[in-house]
Amino acid sequence: MKRRYFFLVLLALPCCCLDNAASADEKVPKGFSSLFNGTDLTGWKVNKGGKMAVWGAENGILYVDGSGGGWLLTEQEYGDFEVRLEYKLPLKGNSGVAIRTPPAGDPAYVGMEIQLIDDENWKGLRPEQFTGSIYDVVAPSKHVNKPIGEWNKMRIIVKGRKIIVVNNKNKIIDANLDDHKARADKHPGLLREKGHIGLQSHDGRVEFRNIYVKGL
Repeated sequence: MKRRYFFLVLLALPCCCLDNAASADEKVPKGFSSLFNGTDLTGWKVNKGGKMAVWGAENGILYVDGSGGGWLLTEQEYGDFEVRLEYKLPLKGNSGVAIRTPPAGDPAYVGMEIQLIDDENWKGLRPEQFTGSIYDVVAPSKHVNKPIGEWNKMRIIVKGRKIIVVNNKNKIIDANLDDHKARADKHPGLLREKGHIGLQSHDGRVEFRNIYVKGL
């Protein structure tokens, strides 16, 4: 009887493991579509001057490893939308999420960049350069990055002239772009109504996963 019981337990183990693996899978949120298929960069392209060689995909992760890659942009343009993603930074990591950007130029200026950076270990940052900021324009209300090596979850809501950024369940940006029109000489992207969503190559390896978008 003991041998038979042991055999039955062994048969049950793979099923338990499969159930655990399945429960860990991220489901596409209702009303959203996936921007990343988990296996390759279909639906993405680099901006003018960027290098595709530093961008890749493996094991459900979209990553950039190195500098010179410019920005990886969605082939499709978006106007009003919500984008959700997870990101993981290395020590002194630096990246960003582009919104409403054209295919050429620096999205931090010709579009808008939502900053992603190792807040803890970069020195000399101005308030408008911390994670979640509308880069060089609007500072986040708090710093809520998780420790290096852990995954962070971000939501960016772009609706008309309103930009909301939620990082790790904390609302850190709630901005009306009309309040910042005076910056449009340096940041003409503040006036744009639509454009591409993008991810930045700065240096080092930054990883992304579970990237979803919904039109509003």
